Amino acid sequence: MGAQTYKDFAIRHHHTLQILDYLILGIFVCEAVIKILAEGKKPLNYFKNPWNAFDFFIVSACLLEPFVQVGAAFLPVLRLARILRVLRLVTAIPKLQLLVSCLLKSLPSMFYVSILLFLLFYIYGTMAVFFYGDNDPIHFRNLQTSILSLFRVVTLEDWTDVMYINMYGSDQYGYSQEDITHWSPLSSASPIGAALFFVSFVLIGTMIVLNLVIGVIMNSMEESNAEMAIRMELQRRKSNPQPLRDSMHDLHAEMEKISKEMSVIKAKLEEKREASH
Repeated sequence: MGAQTYKDFAIRHHHTLQILDYLILGIFVCEAVIKILAEGKKPLNYFKNPWNAFDFFIVSACLLEPFVQVGAAFLPVLRLARILRVLRLVTAIPKLQLLVSCLLKSLPSMFYVSILLFLLFYIYGTMAVFFYGDNDPIHFRNLQTSILSLFRVVTLEDWTDVMYINMYGSDQYGYSQEDITHWSPLSSASPIGAALFFVSFVLIGTMIVLNLVIGVIMNSMEESNAEMAIRMELQRRKSNPQPLRDSMHDLHAEMEKISKEMSVIKAKLEEKREASH
């Protein structure tokens, strides 16, 4: 698919690319068939693994492509199904599976972080329209444009230019004569107010809220690593059982759980003691 983006090359080597495409698809089909046959009398167990179901969906979509007669408007959708085969790298590399699982686990917490970020954008966007809408209509003429401009600011993409326009006035910085003629801004300078506004937004939006996203992902990464360690330990015990070592490992894990529970009980007792005093 990547080679086909070079049209001249794709036309010259059309047959070669088509053969390679069929070869790769054949390998994927053989892999799916072997995995299904490996389940023996319970082939549906193949679909209990979400990664297997994901692979089967991609292969099925690619197999149906030659038989589905659709208009030109749906051709990009069929091509997308073929491009999705690249995502099978995720199922082939365990570390990529770990990263994807981590991202999926972080989605619920990311939802609440997104709400917090939206509130921050909404408050600052509304304030920016009232404060700087007349001076800088290109960036703050209405709420949606203001929020989009603040997104540029929070990504640190030339955010100082937006700040300087409102610090020095649109007639002194940032606006060309054509912009002034087209937008008709009412120039007003706010050196201190604009500096405080944009610097505080960058500090809160970039340095604090976005770091919450990193924290959520790191927490999910720890959980995913713990789950993968448990799966690897179970596989090792099946392939190479060591009763003494396994018993000591389980005992150590139980002691860690008891230690955590004791810490919680100790904290509750201290709270009750402080409350009684």
